[in-house]
Amino acid sequence: MIKPGLNYGLNAMEESDCYPRPQGPCDTAGLELPVGAYGRDDGCSITGGYVYRGTRLPELYGAYVYGDFCSGKIWVLTSGEDSVVTQTELADTVLEISSFAEDPAGELYILSFDKTISRLVTKP
Repeated sequence: MIKPGLNYGLNAMEESDCYPRPQGPCDTAGLELPVGAYGRDDGCSITGGYVYRGTRLPELYGAYVYGDFCSGKIWVLTSGEDSVVTQTELADTVLEISSFAEDPAGELYILSFDKTISRLVTKP
């Protein structure tokens, strides 16, 4: 959960890593570090999503669904009270994920740079 007034490391961090800094190593004391991250092998640009509140995919209820623009991968992040429980790859697509959308029933859609809209479905 984002909390006002906390330092999320902007201009000093990328994920849990410090940017190279000419003045020396960065100090992570007092920074609010991310609850989830993935490496460059899995993508290059996180596309934020939504917490799933629909009914078609009950196994995802309450999980944060997000993706990566470059790789097309879609992940699910589930959390407990204060910590990440799991970060799981949900799908490996060819989409250039530019955004996510949510309908009034809480179902999620994936918007792609190629002007398509896709829907999350269960595997047949």
